[in-house]
This record gives sequence, C-alpha cells and structure tokens, in this order.
Amino acid sequence: MVSKKGLPDYLQKIMALCIFIFILPLFILIIFLIVVFDKKPIFFLQIRIGKDEKPFQIFKFRTINQQQKVTFLGRFLRKYSLDELPQLLNVIKGDMLLIGPRPLLPEYLPLYSIQQKKRHQIKPGLSGWAQIKGRNAISWQQKFELDVWYVENQSFILDIKIIVLTIKKIFFRPDGEVFSETFNGKN
Repeated sequence: MVSKKGLPDYLQKIMALCIFIFILPLFILIIFLIVVFDKKPIFFLQIRIGKDEKPFQIFKFRTINQQQKVTFLGRFLRKYSLDELPQLLNVIKGDMLLIGPRPLLPEYLPLYSIQQKKRHQIKPGLSGWAQIKGRNAISWQQKFELDVWYVENQSFILDIKIIVLTIKKIFFRPDGEVFSETFNGKN
C-alpha cells in the first residue's frame, strides 16, 4: 500500500473549506444562473470510483440539457472548470482530496490493467498531475501513466506545484474545448 506523502488529508479538507467559503458568492451566482437560464436540476450527480475502488457520488454543476447537449452557460462553466466547484463538497466530505488522480466511471474498472489500477491506491482529486499535463488533450494511456507516476512519487512540494499549476491553467487556458473520449481499455 502506498503511504500518503503529499499534503495531509486534513489540510486539504481545511483548504477546501476555506476555498468554498471564499467562493460562496460565486457558487450562489452560478446556482442562480443555472436556475434562470437552464432551469433545474442545478447539480449533476454521478457515481465515480474512489480509493480502494469504492464508489461514491460526485457533485458537479449541471452543464447539459435534457437533450444531452451542452448549454451556453454549461460551455462557459466547463471552459473555466467552474462546473467542478461542487466537488469541493466531496473534498470536505472526505470522498476526494484537492490533489490526486481524477475519479472515473465505474464501468471503466474492468478495463484497467494491473498497473493502471494503482491509481486507486489513493483518494481521487479535484486536480492532479494528469490534469496539469494535458487534461483531455492527452491519451488515456498518458493519463494513466501520469496518474500512476503521481501515486508513486507523491510529495508535499509536488502537491503545492500541482495546486499552483492548476490555478494557472484555470485562468490562462488556451481557447477551444477538448472533451475526453470514452475509455475503452485499448488506449
């Protein structure tokens, strides 16, 4: 089993709570905009896989309509990763951390190689090494390699670096949306 050498869980929870309190006006504004322009529901809830392959429910702002099309507001929320803000509640709750491999869908579990399954030795994160190294612009194989590398090389300094680079990516993201392809186990 991998021992956590990065930012301690309790510190990440405290940081998530502080961030949540700080962005609460933005959080409320987004809720208001979704209700006004996109109607209800406000949140998108989905089962994802966490540490030790245990499922949990992830929170996101809803960005698609009933026809499964990304809304105008949804496009903006996704571009700046604002749809991910409710996951701070997952961090506060203890399902996730600020830093770790992104939690993926349960249907991917049987498709992982033994090496790829190492990503589940730690809690998933709101951001991670693969996120700052290319997010959806890199292949699944590259994402998994970066996730496993992070699991095996965690450190306090690396976590701080990922936080700084995540903030930089949010505010200085190149134009153009890149959506992730579905993982089919062959990438």
